Amino acid sequence: MYRFLLTPRWWGINLFVVLAIPFCVFMGTWQLGRFEDRVQSHEQAEKAPDPSTRAAKPLAELLPVDKVTSGRPAIATGTYADQFLVPGRKLEDRQGFYVLNMLRTDSGKALPVVRGWLPGSATDARVPAAPKGEVTVTGDLQASENTHSDGVNVRGGLPSGQVGMISAATLVNLVPYDVYDAWVTLPEAEAGGTGGAMKPVPAAAPEGSGLDLKAFQNLGYTGEWFVFAAFVLFMWFRLVRREAEAERDIALGLVPEEAAAEAAAPAAETAEAPDAAEGAPKDAPEDPSSPDYDVASTPVR
Repeated sequence: MYRFLLTPRWWGINLFVVLAIPFCVFMGTWQLGRFEDRVQSHEQAEKAPDPSTRAAKPLAELLPVDKVTSGRPAIATGTYADQFLVPGRKLEDRQGFYVLNMLRTDSGKALPVVRGWLPGSATDARVPAAPKGEVTVTGDLQASENTHSDGVNVRGGLPSGQVGMISAATLVNLVPYDVYDAWVTLPEAEAGGTGGAMKPVPAAAPEGSGLDLKAFQNLGYTGEWFVFAAFVLFMWFRLVRREAEAERDIALGLVPEEAAAEAAAPAAETAEAPDAAEGAPKDAPEDPSSPDYDVASTPVR
């Protein structure tokens, strides 16, 4: 009954099923592993001490920024240069902007420093001036932002002096010097009252270290891939069952009338073929051009 499984058509179906199910299982397992990694990173981050409570270290010792060094206090010495405003940033559910200054260090590179946050629009803002001369700052280290970071403006078209993303790839096009692939946020207002009106911006947790929306997306994708695998297997069993039932009905002679009519039609055409081969019907008039045509036997009307 199941010999049809060895036909060329079913070889193609079977090959698809054999390849599709392991692929779906592999992708589902991979997505589940991604979710478990995020859960483990979240648990480790909760057990680990607050990075901001650790001893401050020179900036060079903490680069490049990773999940371990993100949030650690970094020390850098230099002179403040260009200043930019970063609009569209919320703090305590209030809309405002960051005040970002480039700290030129002795290495020639500049470190982006978020001196604080101010409410309102960045267009008509009165920003406190940055300290003059050489300064030493201690701020919580952060990785460069990307298009998936919260509050980032990727649409462009910002006025001069504003940036939508705190990233070395963006800032290096606005200043005539190299920029560190990192930035720091000052945990307290600047000394001397220069930044007293600004609020400190808390450091954000490193990406991939918490149970955010992406983590639950991985869990959802896990379920989808396993559902796909089950669906492929279900459809294969359904097709096999339908084909087996059709083979059984043919073997028992339980063929539907439509199928019988379709099977009888070719037979009828075959039966009529000899008559057509013998020539025209007997009562059809003879062809005068035929050599066997008898003029004398033709009745005169």
